[in-house]
Formats: sequence, C-alpha cells, structure tokens
Amino acid sequence: MKNIDVLIIGAGAAGLMCAIEAGKRGRSVAVVEHANKPGKKILMSGGGRCNFTNYHIHPDCYVSHNPHFCKSALSRYTQWDFINLVKQHRIPFHEKKLGQLFCDHKSKAILDMLLSECAQSHAAIALETEIESVVKPADHLYQIRTSAGTYQCESLVIASGGLSIPTMGASPLGYKIAAQFGIHVWPTRAGLVPFTLQADEKEKLSALSGVSVDSVLLNERMQFRENILFTHRGISGPAVLQISSYWNAGETVLINLLPDTDLFEHLRSAHQYQPHKQVNTLLSELLPRRLVETFLSAELCAKKLGSVSQNEFKVILDLLTRWSIKPSGTEGYRTAEVTLGGVDCDALSSKTMEAVNVKGLYFIGEVVDVTGWLGGYNFQWAWSSGWAAGQFA
Repeated sequence: MKNIDVLIIGAGAAGLMCAIEAGKRGRSVAVVEHANKPGKKILMSGGGRCNFTNYHIHPDCYVSHNPHFCKSALSRYTQWDFINLVKQHRIPFHEKKLGQLFCDHKSKAILDMLLSECAQSHAAIALETEIESVVKPADHLYQIRTSAGTYQCESLVIASGGLSIPTMGASPLGYKIAAQFGIHVWPTRAGLVPFTLQADEKEKLSALSGVSVDSVLLNERMQFRENILFTHRGISGPAVLQISSYWNAGETVLINLLPDTDLFEHLRSAHQYQPHKQVNTLLSELLPRRLVETFLSAELCAKKLGSVSQNEFKVILDLLTRWSIKPSGTEGYRTAEVTLGGVDCDALSSKTMEAVNVKGLYFIGEVVDVTGWLGGYNFQWAWSSGWAAGQFA
C-alpha cells in the first residue's frame, strides 16, 4: 500500500496542473495514467503546436448546464497567469487569429514545461497504470487499486478526460467513478465535431471536397463566423466545429457563404450595368467556381445577367446567403475535439472543484460538464480547474 496525500487519475492538461499546484503546497502527489506517455492530447493539439490558451477567455465562451460554474476558476487562474508561466519557461509563441495562442515550434514545449513543474513539486507520474477499483473505507480516505499496486490517499482527483478521440485512449472511467459515489452525470455527446450530411446532399457536395469558404453559420442559439470546409463526408472547418456544440439532432443550420457581400445589391447592379455577363462568371469573382457550379443549376449558371428573373435572383440569394442544411448527424467521438456533458457542476464546488457531498473527491477538466469554444478555451479550462483543485486537494 502506497500512502500519499493526493492521487490524481489522468496525466493530461488538468491533471498535471493540479499535480503542480498540490505539490507546491507540500502535499505528496501521485498521478496515474493508463497511456504510455503523459499529455497525449497536448502533443497532438493545434496541429502539433498546441493552441494552449486564448487572449479572449470569457465565461460566455463555455457550454454547460450551469453557465455560471466556470466563472470562479477562470477568474482566479486566468489566461494571463498561464501565459506568464509559458514566458517564464521561455517558450516562444504567437497569436494565429481570434486571440488563439500557439507555440512557435512543437507542442512538446508545453508538455515539457508541465513535467518540469511537476518534478519541482515532487509529483510522481505512473504511466501504463490501469485503475481496477476505487473504494472509500473511511471518511478521510480512499483506496485505489491499480495494475501497479494499491494507493491510499486523502484526496482523489479525477482528471480522466472525456470520450473524444478514442484512439488516444479516451474512456468513461471518470463518469463511472462519479456514478459510483452518487454524483449526477449529464448525458454526453461529441462537441467541436464535423457534420455529416443526408445522402442526397452528401452526393451533390462531394465534388467540393477540399474547398474552404469564409462563412457565417447560425441557429436559434448561436452564430459563428469562420471558414467552413467541404469534405467527402460532409462539412467541417472552424465555423462548423463551433456551431456543432450548440446543435441538436434534427435541427437546421443556416449558412451565409458571402458574409461581406450584399449579394442582392451586387446582382441588381450587375443586372443593370453588365447584362451580358454570365451568372457563373460574376459569382466566381466572389466564390470558388466549383462551388458556384455545384450549388446552381447549369442552366442558371450559363444565363446572361440581363435575362435573369427576380425569382431566379431570389434562388441565388437563398442558395448562397441563406443555405439551409439539416445535418444527418456528426462524425462522433472519433474526430470530436471535446465531450459535451459530463459530471454535473451543481454537484461540485466552483471554488475547489470538490464534490459537495463526497469529501476529498474532486473532478477537473473535460470530465466536468464545461465545454469551451475551439481556439484554446478548453485548455484554459483545464489549467484553471486544475489550478483550483490544486489549492485544496
């Protein structure tokens, strides 16, 4: 039996941050991880350059059944705190767009920084270690049987992540432990994930695979402007991933493929001053020709602008600025960046991340029902929630 103060399950972003902070307080800390290396998601994120936070972190950029829960942790350990840590370790970084911060070089710099801080805090990390059982024999004790032996601890921190990207070792362990201790878990689903399309629309749009267009996507709850990317399975790209976290099965999404253009005025002017120009020639000045000729009929594409009727103008406007799609679904956890739902925030203290009714049990990071936007928001939640738990665990 290994006796320690704090056992953390999961050596991802949240778990490592918690280990650092708990260790700084002089607590003996062990982190157990079933994978063969720590921080796998850190290493693969941002195309290998780790989008580690965002200049514009705000509680409104998070999805949760309790939208107020994330405010406390995000305000006490901010993006600026993490940026300062990155600067202390002399890791060069840059803003790519929309406040998104990336390493200039490899993601490994962020992981190495965290592991260095863990070493300074004397936090031990055990890899390739499976959790076999968790029991609470006394009010202030937990016993965790693992494939590498049994641990006894005062504080148990669950940082096991969600269900996204199962090839990276995602598992429902955290949700099972919550349920074991009577803590409510909201149903989970894939977030920040590409849409799949109905068979007829998928077939029609398959010719556009690889085409990317700056667009506005909206539904009744939210609106995003970024690129969409046509794929051989459906549509992806940042704007699609963002709106997917606010989409429910069976709903439609409206897409404006020309957000900076008053298309009606553009068509009216061309109808008057360039009547001999073909429709597809004019529209291909605004959008990729392949897209124009996929969305509009060959007959309409070939028409001279002077002979286009008002009704046909409306067809063009609807197709390109009010394109309505009803996704057949999403690509699921296989390609999702995050998991929506999870451990009910109402069962946790927003200050400490400790379960309200289970002393010494903490939940942090993606396993909790807090999901951020694309662009560094989920890493910031990991840093902030891990830091918060580390002050008390």
